[in-house]
Amino acid sequence: MIRANENYQKLQASYLFSDIAQRVALFQKNNPDAQIIRLGIGDVTQALAPAVIAAFHKGVDEMAEDATFKGYGPEQGYGFLREKIAVHDYQARGADISADEIFVSDGAKCDTANFQELFARDIKIAIPDPVYPVYVDTNVMAGRTGVFKDGRYRNVVYMDCLKENSFLPQIPKEPVDLIYLCFPNNPTGTCATKSELAAWVDYARQNKALILFDAAYEAFIRDETLPRSIYEIEGAAKVAVEFRSFSKTAGFTGTRCGFTVVPKDCSVFSDKGEPISLHGLWHRRQSTKFNGVSYPVQKAAEAVYSPEGRTQIKELVASYLDNADIICRTVEDLGFGYAGGKNSPYIWVDGQGRDSWEFFDLLLNRASVVCTPGGGFGRCGNPYIRISAFNSRNNVNLAMERIKEALK
Repeated sequence: MIRANENYQKLQASYLFSDIAQRVALFQKNNPDAQIIRLGIGDVTQALAPAVIAAFHKGVDEMAEDATFKGYGPEQGYGFLREKIAVHDYQARGADISADEIFVSDGAKCDTANFQELFARDIKIAIPDPVYPVYVDTNVMAGRTGVFKDGRYRNVVYMDCLKENSFLPQIPKEPVDLIYLCFPNNPTGTCATKSELAAWVDYARQNKALILFDAAYEAFIRDETLPRSIYEIEGAAKVAVEFRSFSKTAGFTGTRCGFTVVPKDCSVFSDKGEPISLHGLWHRRQSTKFNGVSYPVQKAAEAVYSPEGRTQIKELVASYLDNADIICRTVEDLGFGYAGGKNSPYIWVDGQGRDSWEFFDLLLNRASVVCTPGGGFGRCGNPYIRISAFNSRNNVNLAMERIKEALK
């Protein structure tokens, strides 16, 4: 008899975005003529930049000739891409990260999900609330969270992100081993300052803890005083792993490419308290379970860092941020409180006492607009909805007009 992993039975309902898709599908079935505008799931809508497409085509053409054909590539990524990442994303901002500390992958979601495999089952984890569901669910699958009661897992330290603390997670009063942070934050859109991140680095160093830092939305930071990487903070390379994605930065949601930075100075510990190289563990894991990202995709990602690519990507990001500005103005005009939108593609809207799924249904049924209910991100998210700026300008303008009409 093959027994199931019982931890999967502890997962709550289905995945958030699957629930949303089911509700939207039912609405469309009952309202076949409705033109739905999707401002829910954070999927980009604009085409890949011309420089990226040109490099993609070139990579595919190389696969058509014996002389330039590529078979299995290095599991950690081709050197041409890792070098560009190290120089442009880190060294240019004063962060001492080398190419061999970068692991190219098929996206930050997979890496943030898989990285917890490296740790013992009985470690204590700290997770913000609200939070990207993957952080929680993968630890549930691993048997690390305990039972679910009153909206939370017993063995998780939750860091409440509330209006009263500007939706920023606060350092736990108790020691923890693994800390999940995401800035710009998904779903709230908030950002951390250098001094706020420095406090986390200090805590991690004092408690021999590790920070898993999700920086998938760093390209949307307009305020140059804000850090784009945790490695801009002194000492972070000893206590932090960083995840990034080309999905939102350059529109690779359907192309799949991201990377994880695991500094060689970063250690975890054996049962006897002896340091173990985290870089070595992740290298071993990826070499065993991952065959790398395809050559044409990595050539396309490399083009993101070309002079033409950088200009085009900057324009792409700016267009989404302009959408965010339109959404923020609409929310303000309607008298709703909100966070995010300034240095993030997400706007976190206070539902003024409404249940988040109730607010979701209201906008779907009255305006044919899809948002994301905050309750799907955790107990503290329930009064809020997340609106995404990832759509065309025409659709965003139309959606805001519909929402104004629906909320009169």
